[in-house]
Amino acid sequence: MKFQRRVVVTGIGAVTPVGIGINSYWNGLISGTSGADMITRFDASKFRTRFACEVKNFDVQNYLDKKEARRMDLFCHFGIAAATEAVCDAGLDKLASISTIDPFRVGVVMGSGIGGLETFIKEVGDFARGDGTPRFNPFFIPKMIIDILPGHISMRYGFRGPNYSCVSACATSSNCIADGFLLIQSGLADIVITGGAEAAINAAGVGGFNAMHALSERNDDPKTASRPFDKDRDGFVLGEGAGCIVLESYESAVVRGAKMYAELLSIGLTADAHHLTEPDPDAKGVIAVMKNALLSAGCNPSDIDHINVHGTSTPKGDIAETKAIKFVFGDHAPKISICSTKSMTGHLLGAAGVIEAIATVLTVKNDLVPPTINHFTDDPECDLDYTFGNPKSRTVNYAISNTFGFGGHNSSLLFKKIDL
Repeated sequence: MKFQRRVVVTGIGAVTPVGIGINSYWNGLISGTSGADMITRFDASKFRTRFACEVKNFDVQNYLDKKEARRMDLFCHFGIAAATEAVCDAGLDKLASISTIDPFRVGVVMGSGIGGLETFIKEVGDFARGDGTPRFNPFFIPKMIIDILPGHISMRYGFRGPNYSCVSACATSSNCIADGFLLIQSGLADIVITGGAEAAINAAGVGGFNAMHALSERNDDPKTASRPFDKDRDGFVLGEGAGCIVLESYESAVVRGAKMYAELLSIGLTADAHHLTEPDPDAKGVIAVMKNALLSAGCNPSDIDHINVHGTSTPKGDIAETKAIKFVFGDHAPKISICSTKSMTGHLLGAAGVIEAIATVLTVKNDLVPPTINHFTDDPECDLDYTFGNPKSRTVNYAISNTFGFGGHNSSLLFKKIDL
C-alpha cells in the first residue's frame, strides 16, 4: 500500500572526491571527472593498492573552529560540512526564528560504515608504542563512535527530535534516509536530516580491503581504475566524504514555503542472507528490494526512467545487479538509463548511498543522467544502457537509487519529480 504522508527533499549537501558543495559535486559528475589519484593521506608505498578517491582542498575551518575540530574525527568533519550545507540549503539554520517548526519534531539520522577509524588507529598505536601506561585522549571514545555525528549536528542547530545512527556497511546512509522517511511517515518527525560520512582512507582501511581482495590494483592508471560493468574491472576504488539530505513532510514544506528538489516516494529494504561479502549470484535480495520499492510506491516497472546503481566495479557484484534489473523490469530494462557514479567518486562505503541518492535527486530535477566513465571493453553479461562516456539528457520522472552492503544489506530509494 502506498503511504499517504508525502516526504520531499528540501535540502542537500555534499563533500565528495569530485567536488565539495552541491554545485561542484554535480558539475564533477556531469563532466565525467575521476576523483582517483595516488594516496596522500598516508604512505601507501608498500600496499598492493596505492591510490584512492580522496577529498581534495577540504578546510575544516570553513565549518568548525580549531578547538571543536580537534575533538572530532575526520569522518565528523566531513559529515558536519555536508550537514551545514544541507541545513542552510533547506533554510533551517536559524530554527528558532521559524515559528511553524517544533524543534522536537526535527530529527537527525546520520551514520557511518566504520566511523572514527583514524582516531582508533592513532590512539591504539600510541598506546602500543608506549611503555604500557594508559595515556588516552579524553575525546578518544567520543571521536570514534558513529552516533556522535548526529549528536554534534543536533547540538549545532538545536534539533531535538529523534537522533541516532544506522550502521549497515555500504548501505548505511541509504538506511539512514529510509529511517528518516519512516519517521516522517509514522508522524514521529516532520523533518529529518539524514545521510552519512566516511573517512577510511588510512592504513587500516586500505590494508583491510586489500586483504579481502576487494580493491582495484591498477596503480599505473588510477583514474581509470573504477570500471563498473567493464569486462576487465578488478575491484572498487576506496573513496571518502559525506552527504546530507533534508527530508520533510510535504505539508511542512508547503507551510514554510521551502523549495522542493524531489519527492521520496518509497523505499525498499531486504537482506541477501547469503554471504559476508559476496552478492547472492541469483540476486534474490536485490530483486526483492526493487520490487518492494515499486510496490510501496504504487509504480509499475515501466514507470522507472533511471537507476543510479550500486555498481562498485567488482566482478560478481555488477553482474548480480544487472541480472536483478533484467528480472524486475523485463522488456523495459534496456530503456532505463543506468549510471554508476562510483566510476567517478569511488566507493564511499557508509556515505555511498547518500551521495548517490543526491545524484539521483539532481538527475530527476535536471533531467540529465550522469555518465558511467572508464568503459573500455564490453562484458556480455552486462548489456544494459549504463550511460557510458557522456551524460544523457532525457525526461526523468521516476528514479531509483540502489545501495548494497557487506552482510547482505540491500536498500532502494525511489524518487519522483516533484511537479508530477
